[in-house]
Amino acid sequence: MKLSDLAKKTGCEILTGNVNLDKDIEDGYVSDLLSDVIGNIKENSVWITIQRHMNILGVAKLKDVAAILIPRNLQLEDSMIEKASEERIAILRNPRSAFELAGLIYNLLQKG
Repeated sequence: MKLSDLAKKTGCEILTGNVNLDKDIEDGYVSDLLSDVIGNIKENSVWITIQRHMNILGVAKLKDVAAILIPRNLQLEDSMIEKASEERIAILRNPRSAFELAGLIYNLLQKG
């Protein structure tokens, strides 16, 4: 499933414009512990996290994450969104909880 389709079907707000919207999403991962993400996330995943500091961009780039998804409509600094755009890392935001988003994305990816 393309990131653009996933964003539309989950009602996500896209904070980084057209960055990675044509990327195929293969998996999802939920974690707020950066070392856990580094050790376990797969390429082309959507990473659901409440972390909102610059270090998540480095992890996303290192692991070739398709997008970072911020739950509960948590706010991000404009400088972080700008840096993510420069680094070609998509950031999405949604009012749902991480739990709800994980289930929704799992179901969407299982259907293909």
